[in-house]
Amino acid sequence: MKCKLHYLMMASSMFLISCSDDLEIGEGNIFPPVETNPANTTYAPAFAGQTRINAVKTTTPYQKTLVTSALSSPWGITALPDGRLLITQKAGTMRIVTSTGTVGNPITGLPAVNSTGQGGLLGLCIDPQFSTNRMVYWVFTENVTGGTQTAVAKGRLSNSETTIENPTVIYRANPSASVGNLHYGGRILFDSSGNLFVSTGERSDLSTRPLAQSVTAAIGKIVRITKDGQPASGNPTFSQSGALPELYSIGHRNPQGLAIHPVTGDLWQGEHGPRGGDEINRIQAGANYGWPTITYGIEYSGAVIGGGIQQQNGMQQPVYYWDPVISPSGMTFYRGNNMPEWQNNLFIGSLSGKHIARLVIENNKVVGEERLLADEDQRFRDVTQGPDNALYAVTDEGRLYKINKQ
Repeated sequence: MKCKLHYLMMASSMFLISCSDDLEIGEGNIFPPVETNPANTTYAPAFAGQTRINAVKTTTPYQKTLVTSALSSPWGITALPDGRLLITQKAGTMRIVTSTGTVGNPITGLPAVNSTGQGGLLGLCIDPQFSTNRMVYWVFTENVTGGTQTAVAKGRLSNSETTIENPTVIYRANPSASVGNLHYGGRILFDSSGNLFVSTGERSDLSTRPLAQSVTAAIGKIVRITKDGQPASGNPTFSQSGALPELYSIGHRNPQGLAIHPVTGDLWQGEHGPRGGDEINRIQAGANYGWPTITYGIEYSGAVIGGGIQQQNGMQQPVYYWDPVISPSGMTFYRGNNMPEWQNNLFIGSLSGKHIARLVIENNKVVGEERLLADEDQRFRDVTQGPDNALYAVTDEGRLYKINKQ
């Protein structure tokens, strides 16, 4: 790959790098797997292509632009109808950034967040009718008696864009408290019927981990709720006694990625594994995704998790997994026409892997993987698509990138 550096706006520290693949290695732009490091385990995948699929390389010249580096620990990003980006910052404020790098003042008025550990102001989305109602929905870490919990709130972005009006907590993922500050999940997005999908983590502690399998607890789950936080109509029915009506799927560890396939309408999800076993799942209503009963990872200490099994009847296999981990966070499907070869590909922010993973998916299976922007040495926290059909990604280090056809 050859890249050229172009300085565009020195005053705002904006630069652009244009890239193209003009070297052919292998055949048909198919290459050996991008992962070359040894795995943490000797676990065998359940089917061919479930991990370490062959690499692919983008052939259309594209460019990456550092839009700004003035953000503070951004966590979630979504595009406004006019093309600007609404971004959450972990400590508890939102900011609007233009595609050319102008960063607005912090938007205040949100409920207080607990930003210790993995907590804070997390994922967000806007109402499908935002142009008329200006409603914003977000996930955050709420202080409660005895600890913290994953909560969902909504509010109206003021006409002045300086504050959130009438912020209201609409949902809390019970059990209500944990003394830990890990595994909150935190993504949120609308489905085609106007209801909300929300991902919740199982809070990491050994005492709470088993609750990912419990239908009486809302942690370690994907829930589906209305705009008012009530269980959505059409949710699946779980056979176990006392099942919460908001549950959509169970058996998740720390799901930080949600995206809807632009053709099939299926919900796809990414979640952090322990030491090995990061997953990409196609979510089916009422399904069990196995954590912590089955996993392709091990404890950070190296110990086996549970029975050390990777398959069990009644539990879904991940479409794809990584070992070693890349720490997948926010993700989106590409729906634009600027880069035809990216059509319907899944783009995933990678934290520990420090890249954006591009997965080529055919018939619900991953058939190719590429790592983009790895040379930036950034922890990519979230990625979205703008109305201009470009991809926009934020990093823990405070950067916002634009990725588009050259």
